[in-house]
Amino acid sequence: MFWHYIDLSWRSLKRTPMVSTLMVLAIAIGIGVTMTTLSVYHMMSADPIPAKSKQLFAVQLQSMDDGDGWWTSDDLPYQLSFPDAENLYQDRAAKAQAPMLRTGFAVHLGDARTKPQLMGARATSRDFFSMFNAQFVHGGAWREQADKDAMKQVVIERSLSEELYGQQSPVGKTLYLDNHVFEVVGVVAPVTRHIKFYDLNNGAFRKPERIFVPFSLIRELELPSWGNSNGWKREEIKSYQDKLNSEIYWLQYWVELDNDEQKQQYSDYLRNYIDQQKQLGRFTREHPKFSLRDVNQWMTYNKVVSEDNKILVLLSFMFLAVCLANILGLLLAKFMRRAPEVGVRRALGASKTQVFMQHLVEVALLGSLGGVLGIFLAQLSLWGVRESYSAYSDLATMDGFMLISAPVIAIIACVVAGLLPAWQVCRTNPAYYLKTQ
Repeated sequence: MFWHYIDLSWRSLKRTPMVSTLMVLAIAIGIGVTMTTLSVYHMMSADPIPAKSKQLFAVQLQSMDDGDGWWTSDDLPYQLSFPDAENLYQDRAAKAQAPMLRTGFAVHLGDARTKPQLMGARATSRDFFSMFNAQFVHGGAWREQADKDAMKQVVIERSLSEELYGQQSPVGKTLYLDNHVFEVVGVVAPVTRHIKFYDLNNGAFRKPERIFVPFSLIRELELPSWGNSNGWKREEIKSYQDKLNSEIYWLQYWVELDNDEQKQQYSDYLRNYIDQQKQLGRFTREHPKFSLRDVNQWMTYNKVVSEDNKILVLLSFMFLAVCLANILGLLLAKFMRRAPEVGVRRALGASKTQVFMQHLVEVALLGSLGGVLGIFLAQLSLWGVRESYSAYSDLATMDGFMLISAPVIAIIACVVAGLLPAWQVCRTNPAYYLKTQ
């Protein structure tokens, strides 16, 4: 019976091509606008590392004095000072830990073949790669000794490796960062494509760094910060060593904790660390706080998805509702014109349910056609977003879930809009139309 309804629906659409085309276009435009905003929102709010998002935690410490506050909701700074990051890393109280800093270098091969390029880099520990599920194409992370002895070893991202060395493995070759000669020990696939969740300070959707060096080189090479640096007290910073010893917040710190027991143990460690620092004259508040937030909590805390994005999605659904309101009027007019035909069918034995279902199938067919066309319009809109805003190049895309959602939303929306017209036509009184025939 279903396929019979499909056949009747297709014949009905062909009998009124102009009206049918208008309805399909209205659905497609509404779905195109809705899926454009919904796809971007979906990619923004998606879990960036679902396999480990509950095991990775950003560390925050409230080291300000009484009377000094921060602009966050809980009065905790987003980042750590260098003394705290270095102390926590030396204690190694977590399963894995990744202190990190965004910095940069002039990158070249030390010959006339390559023009130096200024690139962002990330100084971090070797644990970074295992913590964030980095996939190595060639080689691996630097040796553990490199984290201790400030060895000049570097891991580069795949696209940079191909740009500098072609398709061959660069492991063991040299790379110049400024005037420093580094040994390439590994080539890694992009750590994240959509959201640079491990460092949200300079924008969640910026391209991640393509160069990774040991954290210990911060002190050795006096690496500059290419990220945010925030202070809360007056300090005389006359040298790089002064900055390292200062209370300026300019580093990020992540730890990996597999379960609640490990999280509780690390929380106890942080309490003890704060008590130790209070004895040294730091953390002078009566009750200084700390925080451990997992990946998704960290993204919510940093408001990665702003209220503007949510409002935009709501407005797009309202636009879809306007399109459906117009479709409802067209469907009502079209179905009621068919009342004499329906009256005859009812007289010949067709039930209200059969008439109702036939018209709902026709509406669903309209929705599916509009949904498919809407996908193409959404893809065109997303292409425009990618071309206009480079930071959204990886966000303005439709994954498999969104591709399936588009026709489903269109069909459901059309069926909802078609309930009233279908109900009206199935209530046709056969006797009235038999008299007029």
